[in-house]
Amino acid sequence: MASVLIVDDDPFIRKLVCTTLEDVAGVTIVEAANGEEALEMARAVKPSIVFLDIDMPVLDGTEACRLLRAEPAGADATIVMLTAAARDEAERESEAAGADLFLTKPFSPLELLRLVDDLGKATAPE
Repeated sequence: MASVLIVDDDPFIRKLVCTTLEDVAGVTIVEAANGEEALEMARAVKPSIVFLDIDMPVLDGTEACRLLRAEPAGADATIVMLTAAARDEAERESEAAGADLFLTKPFSPLELLRLVDDLGKATAPE
């Protein structure tokens, strides 16, 4: 069963993503409120997809992405950075840290479902 790690310091955003994805078949959802918690959760569940907010306390998303990529638990995950605004510098830094995709807040639940569906098709065994 694939696991999705949702990392955001805003409980509303975490709830929105969880509620949107809760009925996706074959997906287990885990949450973290900051980058440090994200590393702990990733080690525990080895997620296939990580939704990672850029601006967080304790350990920001860009540094958490870099650290996840350096560990077996996050090396192969698809990391989707959640950004509050389209900021070229933050996106460049995130790409350099190993991020795969970007999703700009606010995003629609349909957009989120489409993304997860596309990622599921891309990673499904043939």
